[in-house]
Amino acid sequence: MPHRIIIVGAGLAGSLLAVQLGRAGHHVRILERRSDPRGSGVLGGRSINLAISVRGFRALERAGLHDRILEDAVEMPGRMIHTGAGSIFQPYSRDANQSIKSVSRGGLNLALIEAADELENVEILFDRPCKSVNLADAIVTTTNPDGVEETHTADLVVGADGAYSAVRLSMQMNPRFNFSQNYLDHGYKELTIPPVTEGPHAPFALEPRALHIWPHGGSMMIALPNPDGSFTCTLFWPYKGDHGFDRLEHAEPAEIVAFFEEAYPNAVPIMPTLAEDYRRNPTSPLVTIRCNPWNIGRTVLLGDSAHAIVPFYGQGANAAFEDCDELVDALARHPEDIDRAIREYQDARIDNANAIADLAIENFLEMRDHTGSRVHRLKKKGSQMLGGLVPALWTPLYDMVSFTTIPYAVARNKARRQSRVAGMVGAAIISICILLLAMFIVILAGNSAGS
Repeated sequence: MPHRIIIVGAGLAGSLLAVQLGRAGHHVRILERRSDPRGSGVLGGRSINLAISVRGFRALERAGLHDRILEDAVEMPGRMIHTGAGSIFQPYSRDANQSIKSVSRGGLNLALIEAADELENVEILFDRPCKSVNLADAIVTTTNPDGVEETHTADLVVGADGAYSAVRLSMQMNPRFNFSQNYLDHGYKELTIPPVTEGPHAPFALEPRALHIWPHGGSMMIALPNPDGSFTCTLFWPYKGDHGFDRLEHAEPAEIVAFFEEAYPNAVPIMPTLAEDYRRNPTSPLVTIRCNPWNIGRTVLLGDSAHAIVPFYGQGANAAFEDCDELVDALARHPEDIDRAIREYQDARIDNANAIADLAIENFLEMRDHTGSRVHRLKKKGSQMLGGLVPALWTPLYDMVSFTTIPYAVARNKARRQSRVAGMVGAAIISICILLLAMFIVILAGNSAGS
């Protein structure tokens, strides 16, 4: 049974959901506060490159977009760690065929909007900021480009309008709606490494098949490759401190370059617009948002509107795309009962969203503080080796998150069990070694006394 569905927000999740619902036969209207980006070819908001993995590509494949998006993606089978001692490549998986893909956020969003607009039963209205939502009756109030108030009625409203969701704000006016937002003490700023004409990786200035990380104890810089040979760099720095954004708040270009030469020496020669980019580009916050429930009446949240996470596991878009899959499947299972469908959708996703939010913060600490450590690298290799030796008993957490569709909560819990078992086995081995050593000492002492 086809339904009339309003999606508030034409970002990544909203546009993909429109394609999936349209292909399933529903009548979809997208209400987007921004102007149509196709004239300028750019989109506002965050532009951090996306790391799309198995979960995201599964959703894109269901929407018939897998091949289109893959054409402009760059494979990253591992990460390159840059330290004072040199650069070290660390594969993500023991399986050399496994990789995540670097995709332009803006390019992907444009492709999804175009795919949605190609469907006859999908309508996109731009310049329609959401003012309020009648949650029970699925009525959205917006203003049109002339400032005139409009109302849009449907069978179901989906809030896919991002971390600062207007739809969620309407929900927050209701009693017993739980909401939290937690900001890291770190923010982010984007820089650029342009293409080059010479060098072993030209047009790339660095090895293109890797996510590059410059850890710096409490802060870091990363770089993701783009199809044109450039890299999108992102600083993740504390707002305050010796390596914080406030340190260079009023710095002159020469001071900025000198700071980077000390912190990231091998990056400065390939960043000719470093000082200009640093002074021009904004510093943006990093926030984790959680809420419960995700639905009230005939209105439901999806993607960042329900569960914004920090980008350090590269799973924000992937998690949102899984939301799309689950909501479309729930509506297909219960075509006559929207209320049951959205309850099942929420029940299937909320624990997993909380799990990947936790894992993303944990991975930030790992990337920032431990990737340059030899001990950490040995632990990673050991985990991958165990996965190869006893795959039925051990799967590295990164593999479960990035290269399978195991639910995030299940992956997290399995990794914790594995860690406990490994700890117990390690403790038992140490105890046995100590016992054997003690026995050996006793035997030696006995032999000495006998002689």
